[in-house]
Amino acid sequence: MGAGRSEGSEYILRVSKTEMVAAVLPLQELWLPLSNLDLLLPPVDVGVFFCYKKPAATSGDDADNLSAFESMVGVLKKALAQTLVSYYAFAGVVVPNLVGEPEILICNNGGVCFVEAFAEVDLKDLNLYNPDETIEGKLVPQRKHGVLAVQATQLKCGGLVVACTFDHRIADAYSANMFLVSWAEMARSKPITVMPSFRRSLLNPRHPGWIHPSLDDMYVPITTLAPPKDPEPDADDLISRIYYITADQLNRLQSLASTTNDCRRTKLQCFSAFLWKMIAKWAIIKNVEKKVTKLGIIVDGRRRLSEGDKHKASLMGSYFGNVLSIPFGAKQVSEINDKPLDWVADEVHKLLEGAVTKEHFLGLIDWVEAHRPVPCLAKIYYNGSEDGPALVVSSGQQFPVSKVDFGWGNPAFGSYHFPWEGDAGYVMPIPSPAGNGDWVVYMHLFKGQLELIEAEAAQVFRPLTSNYLGFD
Repeated sequence: MGAGRSEGSEYILRVSKTEMVAAVLPLQELWLPLSNLDLLLPPVDVGVFFCYKKPAATSGDDADNLSAFESMVGVLKKALAQTLVSYYAFAGVVVPNLVGEPEILICNNGGVCFVEAFAEVDLKDLNLYNPDETIEGKLVPQRKHGVLAVQATQLKCGGLVVACTFDHRIADAYSANMFLVSWAEMARSKPITVMPSFRRSLLNPRHPGWIHPSLDDMYVPITTLAPPKDPEPDADDLISRIYYITADQLNRLQSLASTTNDCRRTKLQCFSAFLWKMIAKWAIIKNVEKKVTKLGIIVDGRRRLSEGDKHKASLMGSYFGNVLSIPFGAKQVSEINDKPLDWVADEVHKLLEGAVTKEHFLGLIDWVEAHRPVPCLAKIYYNGSEDGPALVVSSGQQFPVSKVDFGWGNPAFGSYHFPWEGDAGYVMPIPSPAGNGDWVVYMHLFKGQLELIEAEAAQVFRPLTSNYLGFD
């Protein structure tokens, strides 16, 4: 594909130390139940990483770089131990309760696995465009124990990569972002701006509950699922790539997808519509135009659930856990391919309309309650591509890349890394570290879909290189 292999894809990584970091204050044994919305998540891991340039105070020789790395690791560990006192869910382990549902056990001997490593590569040479080769299994740690794992990696140039992997059943991106900002604040000896809330009663079901029939089209008990089909011999692989999209291109997409200024769709809706058309075109090329294509967009329910209530808005704003829904739309491949971009953007807007409401999330909580203790999943996650190509878009516009400063400056780059095991593709656009309206886009799609996007939308999707990030 576009950028090919590079030196920055084939570096040696050496792990020098692994230890458990426990909360600085003893945590009493505590059983923390998962909410109904947590129970909709499968046991998948989410990765996030931040790249930092060499601290200005270091000379650059190996001994000075090592001394600086050891100092930074010491800051990270001390601040992590302090932060876990408030974010105690990340210091626990997930265990089944008496009916087999997962819950969190927090106890004194818990903690977070912290890995220290050295990578034989300079930051400017790191091939961020291809995270499958440079990030996966190298810079982002594997979570083998507990809810959270952390890795700090020294780079040959004296730069640093700080990465985390967490259990998605315990936290969504909003919650992880809160933790990352609090960890950075603690490292700089600042008070935590937002103290997390684990008040599960905020997401209690209603009695009696009320469930809209549309939820049966979005979610499904796993006991009703057919076994997954074996992939075809010539089936494409899902792979991950990271792209850079300039603000000018985003504005252009928004103009093309908005019929009038009075009916201007959001950048995320326009971007999603454009991607939907691209995967529909890929399906046409693959001769599956008679099939159905699906697009899902992840919606955060915090603001929706607190609709009209300032006190609840404050509570939900600090809530730690999953408050997500994945509404999706389904259309004939030929229809999405043939219709103009503004029509597709209108369809994206329509699929969101029913899910961006308080009633949708209250109904979803009630729906899970009606099916407990049977685990349930989003249909588009499990078999989204069964009838044709499908993808899920998650807005990462609240990604706090400019706030994760542990005391040696803001990250030069940061991104989520989420090669989920779902049947649909996954895409997350986040703001560029430059703060200029550009986007960095993590994409986990089929190889052929990405090849088509690179071939036909090269001006929009530019393979991420160090040139866009100002690496020396």
